Amino acid sequence: MNLVQITPGAGGMYCGNCFRDNALVAALRQRGHDVLMVPLYLPMTLDEESQAAGVQTFFGGINVYLQQQSAFFRRAPKWLHSLLDSPFLLKLAAGRAAKTRAADVGELTLSMLRGEEGNQVRELDELVAWLKTQPRPDVVLLSNALLVGFTRRLKAELGCKVICNLQGEDAYLDSMPSPLREQVWALLAERCRDCDAFIAPSRYFGDTMAKRLGLPAEKVTVVFNGISLDGYAVESRESRVESQPSALDPRPSTPVLGYFARMCREKGLDLLVESFIQLKQRNTVPNLKLKVGGGCGPGDEPFVAQLRDHLRRAGCLGDVSFHPNLSREEKIAFLQSLTVFSVPALYGEGFGLYLIEALAAGVPVVQPRHAAFPELVAATGGGVIAEANAAALSAAIEALLLDPARLRALGEAGRRAVGERFTVDRMAEGVVTLAEALGNARV
Repeated sequence: MNLVQITPGAGGMYCGNCFRDNALVAALRQRGHDVLMVPLYLPMTLDEESQAAGVQTFFGGINVYLQQQSAFFRRAPKWLHSLLDSPFLLKLAAGRAAKTRAADVGELTLSMLRGEEGNQVRELDELVAWLKTQPRPDVVLLSNALLVGFTRRLKAELGCKVICNLQGEDAYLDSMPSPLREQVWALLAERCRDCDAFIAPSRYFGDTMAKRLGLPAEKVTVVFNGISLDGYAVESRESRVESQPSALDPRPSTPVLGYFARMCREKGLDLLVESFIQLKQRNTVPNLKLKVGGGCGPGDEPFVAQLRDHLRRAGCLGDVSFHPNLSREEKIAFLQSLTVFSVPALYGEGFGLYLIEALAAGVPVVQPRHAAFPELVAATGGGVIAEANAAALSAAIEALLLDPARLRALGEAGRRAVGERFTVDRMAEGVVTLAEALGNARV
């Protein structure tokens, strides 16, 4: 099949959706499909080879923003428009993107959802014109529902089907002020009717978004997100421990609680820090350490500084280390150094790719009892669920750390489940099955 994957770049920020889409395109190409990956807004920060190499960035973030602010920039001469789309300026703008809040870009979101009727129609015209120079796609894959404003033009001009991924849009939109929030949700629901199908990363999130957008149940298919296992050990953690216990398993002498996601309040990092402080105060797990990894942009640094101060006042900072913006190899090594893992996000997390990454390293997880977490823990058998407060989380983490046999069993179960059900190849298989079904339905 000929496929096009359209994915917004997040600049210098850690972006799970970018990782997912990039890995998906690589897997689809390995299966023999012709796939074009088209980046939007800003460069993508990836931990694997970019599948969008050689493709220009459309809807350049600077032009998109200025076109929203001024009619002059909507009619700017071509030389100025091209200059503002230069890789150098987009890279410079990427550092500012981390400070952008949904509450500040509500009108821009509305305009983008209006598509051919929005202030960025010049950008949409350029994207469609360029796609017409490429082999006609059977299906266009949209990375998230905020891109559905493109759908009418794509279908009309290219004669293709459009599949939209549902990827955590609700938390972003709900953070907008009223009445803008309600306007965006209403327009999003209207524009989603143009799409042929939707992919949700979990049943929880598929049901949530179907209800909020009024989507027919038959148009929403669950395809679990998957990861590439390159770099992760194929054999069990136990077999590695038996061969090199001192080098590969620090858990008996220095148990390590780990976190790997964007270092922000939304992902529950402050809740995990509070749980860790409670564990240190009880001291039932001697020598316990906390390792915090993941994306940390300029907008996250003040929050991290506050956590450091809190840990210092609690006398625990010396047992905590921060590891921002790691490479893929560094991330895998980081995960393999952990004993137990937790990212207690308090919003309605639709999946949580970080859980699959930890489980692939054989590390059991402890997660709050809400959103997609119970579904994923049940599907992998690789962790436990606790109530979403520091006392309950610390108690669940403590119980696991004091039960080495259960700790090992959960880690091994999770590792096996990822290899069987949560690989990028299984994800690609699900996407292809849906895309082929749409193709067969073409009139």
